Amino acid sequence: MQLQMVGVWAMCLWEQMGQPNRVNLVELGPGRGTLMFDLLRGAAKFKSFTESLHVHLVECSPALQKLQHQNLKCMDEDSTSENVEKRTISTLAGTPVSWHAALEQVPSGIPTIIIAHEFYDALPVHQFQRASRGWCEKLVDVTEDSSFHYVLSPQPTPATLFLMKRCKWAAAEELEKLGHIEVCPKAMELTNTIAKRIGSDGGGALIIDYGLNGVVSDSLQAIRKHKFVNIFDNPGTADLSAYVDFASVRHSAKEASGAEPCHLENVSVHGPITQSQFLGSLGINFRVEALLQNCTEEQAESLRTGYWRLVGDGEAPFWEGHDDQTPIGMGTRYLAMAIVNKKQGVPVPFQ
Repeated sequence: MQLQMVGVWAMCLWEQMGQPNRVNLVELGPGRGTLMFDLLRGAAKFKSFTESLHVHLVECSPALQKLQHQNLKCMDEDSTSENVEKRTISTLAGTPVSWHAALEQVPSGIPTIIIAHEFYDALPVHQFQRASRGWCEKLVDVTEDSSFHYVLSPQPTPATLFLMKRCKWAAAEELEKLGHIEVCPKAMELTNTIAKRIGSDGGGALIIDYGLNGVVSDSLQAIRKHKFVNIFDNPGTADLSAYVDFASVRHSAKEASGAEPCHLENVSVHGPITQSQFLGSLGINFRVEALLQNCTEEQAESLRTGYWRLVGDGEAPFWEGHDDQTPIGMGTRYLAMAIVNKKQGVPVPFQ
């Protein structure tokens, strides 16, 4: 349901853009390709929309690229000319698909819709700890028995420049109570790149992730087989994740919009709002009610549980019969933010 709603958002933005006949649809970190699969399958009936799209997947893993190719039911067209590059088409909606290692490699010059769904949380963070000599970066060292442990930097590091920028964006009272701060230079730089692309080409970007609308203190964690593990437990075998600092993302986009060249003045930032607000404004309630009309009781229970997980806040039931076994909702834990070209107006559901 959530991924279908992201497709609804993309289509709404395309309509606000005046329904251009050529659009780059970019997904950052598409994983198994599930989001794009749901988006293209759900939009297949809207031919004018899908025929305008060229899908660009920003993915550097050859193994995941192969999996995405398979899950999007792609076919490689045979080129009739040596001078014409072979195209890959997703048979879900007849849409061209290309892969790139970085956003900068996606061709520019036409309107672009960028989706970053659970992507920012995987970007590397730098952690700082308050000490008697000021903020010191936490670094990793090796002990005599070859195990890893944290040490504090004896002097400023390159990431200290990003810490100074982040502190400049925060209120003094917000910083006074913190003993740790995380900064994500990659998130700041990526947001700057996104803002430049949208400012020059038109379009917009949607960012949805687990995070905070403020300074992040100490959130870096390792997850293996859906369980939290020690960050130094068998490094390389667990996924690393950290909260997204949405306030930093917002400031990075606004900083870019005030820079040269002047077309960046066309960029506006909206949100963050909660995932519950985002999905509710796009009509997830009506979608669920419609699905409940034609399903078994077992399917209905699964649907209700999934709905609660997406929009619930973990405090109040949305359905009769809710009990403690229902998962705590992501409705307020996940946030959504949009960066758009001002020519498109205020995007749904940030209006």
